[in-house]
Amino acid sequence: MKTLTTDTFFNGRLQVKQNRSGYRFSIDAVLLAGHIRLRPGDKVLDLGTGCGIIPLILAHRHKKIQVYGVEIQKELADIASGNVKENRMEDRITILCRDMKELKHDMVSGPVDLIVCNPPYRKARSGRMNPDQQKAVARHEIKVNLNDVIETARRMLRTSGRFVMIYPVQRMIDMLTQMRSNYIEPKFFRMIYSDLSSEAKLILVEGIKGGRPGTKIGPPLIIYCKDGSYTDEVKKMMEGVVE
Repeated sequence: MKTLTTDTFFNGRLQVKQNRSGYRFSIDAVLLAGHIRLRPGDKVLDLGTGCGIIPLILAHRHKKIQVYGVEIQKELADIASGNVKENRMEDRITILCRDMKELKHDMVSGPVDLIVCNPPYRKARSGRMNPDQQKAVARHEIKVNLNDVIETARRMLRTSGRFVMIYPVQRMIDMLTQMRSNYIEPKFFRMIYSDLSSEAKLILVEGIKGGRPGTKIGPPLIIYCKDGSYTDEVKKMMEGVVE
């Protein structure tokens, strides 16, 4: 087991342990979780949960939901389970150490209302592979690829259930093609920019299983101000503010 650090969120109300030198979640996960709106009683599935950051944020913001986090790497799944216990959320969050391709409805008490995923961004043989296996699996399509993610979403969602993902703009067409071929209709997009002068590098997309055609594009999401500080919108996400 690698050395762990403890990070606090939401003015200390949420504590998250993660590897000091292994895979660590990025702001992408916070942006993704910040986009999600839920209703009491919703059942959520997070594919590739890592240290459990997205389930922790969602369960902190929404008290009456049930969240399942799936992680194929045992060390990360163990850390996620520890974070759930540390934050006393065992009644709302369940961590499963499994390959998402093997998930079945009875493992999560039936079809789910929403699936969220911050998947590996890079194809298996593209770019430099990180020598740290944990980081490599999280960033490259080694254990799971885009089709696996979206096919799992199709299989595990209820009809009219929502699928929300963050992904690189350069692979946007791959993502949309896979979604439609799996009967998940893209309904909402939001481009993410580092600052006002940069090109969009990431996109947030929400689809509905069995949804009708028709798409909306939201306002740009800007992460940083000119002085390098977070924009007001991102600050609210980091503080756990629900609007």
